[in-house]
Amino acid sequence: MGQRALLSVSDKTGIVDFAKGLVDIGYELVSTGGTARSIAEVGLPVTKVEDVTGFPEILEGRVKTLHPFIHSGLLAKQDDPAHLEQLRLHEIEPFHLVVVNLYPFEETIAKDGVSEAEAIEQIDIGGPSMLRAAAKNFASVGVVVEPSDYAGVLEELSNGGLSLEKRRELAAKVFRHTAYYDSLVASYMTELVGEEFPEKVTFGAKKVQSLRYGENPHQKAAFYQTSKNEKPSIAGATQRNGKELSYNNIQDANAALMILREFDEPAAVAVKHMNPCGVGTGSSILEAYQRAYDADPVSIFGGIVALNREVDEQTALLMKEIFLEIIIAPKFSEEALEVLTAKKNLRLLEVELSSETEKSILVTTVNGGFLLQDVDKYLYEEEKLAVPTKRNPTDEEMKDLLFAWKIVKHVKSNAIVLAKDGRTIGVGAGQMNRVGAAKIALEQAGDLANGSALASDAFFPMRDTVEAAAAAGVTTIIQPGGSIRDEDSIQACDEFGIAMVFTGMRHFKH
Repeated sequence: MGQRALLSVSDKTGIVDFAKGLVDIGYELVSTGGTARSIAEVGLPVTKVEDVTGFPEILEGRVKTLHPFIHSGLLAKQDDPAHLEQLRLHEIEPFHLVVVNLYPFEETIAKDGVSEAEAIEQIDIGGPSMLRAAAKNFASVGVVVEPSDYAGVLEELSNGGLSLEKRRELAAKVFRHTAYYDSLVASYMTELVGEEFPEKVTFGAKKVQSLRYGENPHQKAAFYQTSKNEKPSIAGATQRNGKELSYNNIQDANAALMILREFDEPAAVAVKHMNPCGVGTGSSILEAYQRAYDADPVSIFGGIVALNREVDEQTALLMKEIFLEIIIAPKFSEEALEVLTAKKNLRLLEVELSSETEKSILVTTVNGGFLLQDVDKYLYEEEKLAVPTKRNPTDEEMKDLLFAWKIVKHVKSNAIVLAKDGRTIGVGAGQMNRVGAAKIALEQAGDLANGSALASDAFFPMRDTVEAAAAAGVTTIIQPGGSIRDEDSIQACDEFGIAMVFTGMRHFKH
């Protein structure tokens, strides 16, 4: 009994050369529709699946390989005399190699305007069934799902056949592949019915790169891109210069992008350890960067800078003056690239900022499970803004308040941000009490705190933060409100002539 291969591929990359190699080493080829035509067109002998099953492809190709003559040949234990006798009795020949890849469901649903009917037709049934059957029977059958494996598999087949270890390795890849594919289908169908947090959840992801290590050198790590392909995303960035990203680089770069998406006007965000150390806006990206730098010229050193406009030569020259790990922008001018690529280790990332994914889920792992929640995409609701104090903020003060509010949303709780004239001047992050965060931000701001706006990510449980702010010269405060002791902070603001705005929306970031 000769060697027999079953070939059925949607992606026909390399399949003809692979089929020729199989024929050269003595394989009989069995194939389906389009794959069979591709093989026959170059003069290779191939048997159609319908000639094996004695049954034609029907229902627009939905049924062609779902047949006992196919699946018995895939699942039979070829070292089991009872299985071989049953094959002989029913005149079924076993398969020794299966080469299958699946309908392009992922590519289809990624297209703009794709209809439900179009997506459903790209849910492969026969392909995963053949793959899973062959992978289950790896002790007897080799199975290939990736065109990138053709060359290596052919080489091994030409040199005595696939080892058990190789067949097991290929089978594991198959189950990863079909699980990923099923996760895409499950996610699509779940979104169709509007189920936000279903009873079972699966996530599909592809490896972007192996990382040298994780947060620390003794931790192993890798970077994966989710099947959602959400934007803006570091996973989809184009790197124009520099070393590979590290685990911590990716975390910080993502934090910078999440802050940057709050701004329509030219903006620059500097991030250190996932917290903003300086944020600036301006009439140009040069002015925005200068303000972000001026916000904290010490902490920006060794940090990450993200900008929402093309980096021009002038801005590049300024950024070149200090040590930065990464610069992120939608584009770099040729002149800017010439300036910045002179620093060979400086990572330059181009990230698409023009379109954003409308819906996104945040996943946080805990021991033994994970938490799911909507990403915090809101800032405040206009109708819920309220001024409980005697004094209203001026238009200029309101601009500073809303600017600070955009930033404090992205600072680790407890969080306080001071802002003035389109830039941060003080950031207090991750403290165990709110007045502690305020003291850090006020100390950083120094004399600049006079006339500034203060934002707090959550309400004041007592008046001590207001008192500290007033002593430093803060004139306006924005906070969610909602404390049972709100009246204490309102009274303190009135005593010091501070205008306070309630947003009615909290932005904890743990």
